[in-house]
Amino acid sequence: MSSSLHPMLNVAIKAARAAGAIINRAALDVEAVRISQKQVNDFVTEVDHASEAAIIDTLLTAYPDHGILAEESGSQHGNPNADHIWIIDPLDGTTNFIHGFPVYCVSIALQVRGRIEQAVVYDPSRNDLFTATRGRGAFLNERRIRVSKRVRLQESLISTGFPFRKGDNFNQYLVMMGDVMQKTAGLRRPGSAALDLAYVAAGFTEGFFETGLSPWDVAAGSLLVTEAGGLVGNFTGESDFLEQREMLAGTPRIYGQLVTILSKHSKFAGAGDKATVRESSRKLGALKRSDDGSEEAAETNAESSEAGDQAPF
Repeated sequence: MSSSLHPMLNVAIKAARAAGAIINRAALDVEAVRISQKQVNDFVTEVDHASEAAIIDTLLTAYPDHGILAEESGSQHGNPNADHIWIIDPLDGTTNFIHGFPVYCVSIALQVRGRIEQAVVYDPSRNDLFTATRGRGAFLNERRIRVSKRVRLQESLISTGFPFRKGDNFNQYLVMMGDVMQKTAGLRRPGSAALDLAYVAAGFTEGFFETGLSPWDVAAGSLLVTEAGGLVGNFTGESDFLEQREMLAGTPRIYGQLVTILSKHSKFAGAGDKATVRESSRKLGALKRSDDGSEEAAETNAESSEAGDQAPF
């Protein structure tokens, strides 16, 4: 660990590497890993739990008075009323991991009085370490990183996440995805939101958007992006995103262009925009039912549309 880094960041790096070692050992025989299902298409493994335990032990050994907010154990560890709260995702990209698809990471952020101050995103399969301290820039393996210099959306690569939860409105998402795809150089779905944000910070992609995300998915990555010169917020461009379950990040110029496209898909959009999106979704659902021609497909799409009124899209 470097003596020039903030001491709390050094501890977070130690915790992330300890978790990464657990993940890498398990990856050698991933078929032997015990898996359970939290909900449809949402998995947790013994590796998630072991990784989280190693992180919490490292952090609370160094800072016993700090609080913890972790994906698998919530706020049951540490002091929930502390000014310093560590926000942890021990294995972001679990579905990728259990298939042996090497796109997953450890994400650790420190929130101090409501503001993210330290961030670590560690990709154990590549040994890539992304770090940031507020006001000190963002780094990849100790090399300073900046967001991409591209300013034209049609030349930009954008990453996202596809809906997978029960109740997600797939038709509405397809409309949103179509709006973006037609105006960019390409759309990617790696499967780990924390790495998606790290890649925006490193200039590998120009932007990222997704709905349904929790604080542990985006806390560390959001600081990486802003310290690398990018912007983060919700689909309407407001910076208060951590608890809002919709996330947009990008270079300053690309971020603005994505807000123009995505704002009507925001849950904070005006009634007129929401009505337009619902009508587009309805037409897409009708077209799919017409192509399929089966009563079963019609019922499935109807259920999806009804559920979508409560979905994050």
